[in-house]
Amino acid sequence: MSVNGTVELTATDPRDLISPEVRELILTTYRANHPDVPEARTELGVGQMAAFLTACATSDRPLSPSPEVDDYWHAFVLNTEAYMDWCTAGFGKMVHHKPGYLDREEHGGGKVLRARAIDAITELGFLLEPDFWPEIELADCSQCHANCHDSPFAGK
Repeated sequence: MSVNGTVELTATDPRDLISPEVRELILTTYRANHPDVPEARTELGVGQMAAFLTACATSDRPLSPSPEVDDYWHAFVLNTEAYMDWCTAGFGKMVHHKPGYLDREEHGGGKVLRARAIDAITELGFLLEPDFWPEIELADCSQCHANCHDSPFAGK
């Protein structure tokens, strides 16, 4: 879409990565453990998880989810057949869950790996919901957080 001769870029909603049927499996599992989370937030959470997993599958560097995104990933992994089918159909491989492994300092530490995850998600063109990544300070200039000169993680 063009506005006044400039190209307007729009981010992709990562909820579209998961079929409604599989999304409902994840949401049912998630809500069983988190019944007080509003429905609109759970929908966004599934999207952030899908974007994170896509970033993991396509990145050559280790990434780590925020604690809340990890909770959605747990809900997906518990639906083992749906999780395996989604990973292999989308990526040709599994995205394995290794709790705490990558957060250790020898792998960069959680905050750095979560910052990388944000960069990878936005570089793939997905909408980023900052509320799901609370420990990361996003750059003042935009939500892209793509290691520009204002990024708090430039060069990491």
